[in-house]
Amino acid sequence: MVTLKYSNVYLNDWFSIASPDEEKGNIKNVNLYMKDYYYGEKTAEEAEIKMQKTVLNHLLQKYSFPLVIGGDLSNQLATMNTTLKCFDKSFLGIYNACSTFIEGMIIASQYIDAKSIDTACVLTSSHILASERQFRFPNEYGSLKSCYTTVTITAAVGGVLSNQASKYKVVSSTIGNVVDYGVKDVNNIGAIMAPAAAKVFYEHMKNSGKTLDDYDFVLTGDLGRLGLELFLHLLKTEYGIHEEEKFMDAGASIYKENQKKLQGGSGPSVIPFVLFNKVLTSKKVKKVLVIGTGALHNPTLVNQKKSIPAIAHAIEIEVLK
Repeated sequence: MVTLKYSNVYLNDWFSIASPDEEKGNIKNVNLYMKDYYYGEKTAEEAEIKMQKTVLNHLLQKYSFPLVIGGDLSNQLATMNTTLKCFDKSFLGIYNACSTFIEGMIIASQYIDAKSIDTACVLTSSHILASERQFRFPNEYGSLKSCYTTVTITAAVGGVLSNQASKYKVVSSTIGNVVDYGVKDVNNIGAIMAPAAAKVFYEHMKNSGKTLDDYDFVLTGDLGRLGLELFLHLLKTEYGIHEEEKFMDAGASIYKENQKKLQGGSGPSVIPFVLFNKVLTSKKVKKVLVIGTGALHNPTLVNQKKSIPAIAHAIEIEVLK
């Protein structure tokens, strides 16, 4: 795997918007909550577009960035393309499922560190009504969910990276590779993504010369509670890593138990939502390794009974004094 080091890349700011479900959960300090899923629009897709616009407009009030890097869960990035046609910005649309935001941060960091640009915005979103209709069944259908599945969160998050020094420094990253352990159940994305997360963690440690002692903790993507257990099991059995107390999963931490969200939250907005609004604002955190995870499937291949590949990328962030 490729591991990259950066000398002059910083996370300057972020903005998040989410639905009432997330407001009732464990993540506080969010910039804006909607009153309902539709945000004053007629469809979930139009609501997601408005969410993306809201994030960009708020960030543009404080920062001037020539490039937006981002993606969501919609086919052909339709919602984000619709959003970006309203902004006179260069746009790189990317898709790595729920690891999209971390991939975007890696791309932005590389451009900034190479002095190709000074500033970039990384953007992502997810909407439960839009994604469930696309990948599984419409919520209105009332289909029963497996106990081991996760629930898409409804949120949009944007972050500004630049070469201007700030409290949060992007230190390094590792670009993962596609991993397939033969899982075919689209509901069990924790099991699908756990092997990719374990592999990129091990490779990042090996390539960077770091150990767990170098981090306050490791934040994984949307593995969910079951996926986190499988991830820790793989670290023990395949890589000989037995420490568990430093690992936290973003998807498993979003909702409270009484919200009955099964294994937790999923979607590309999960990682930045928890990272920005909980982890980086904690006074206890000085160094964190963030692992974004993604299940790389579509309905056609799932219906053809193909196994589902996954990918994970890692990025290291240091909180400066």
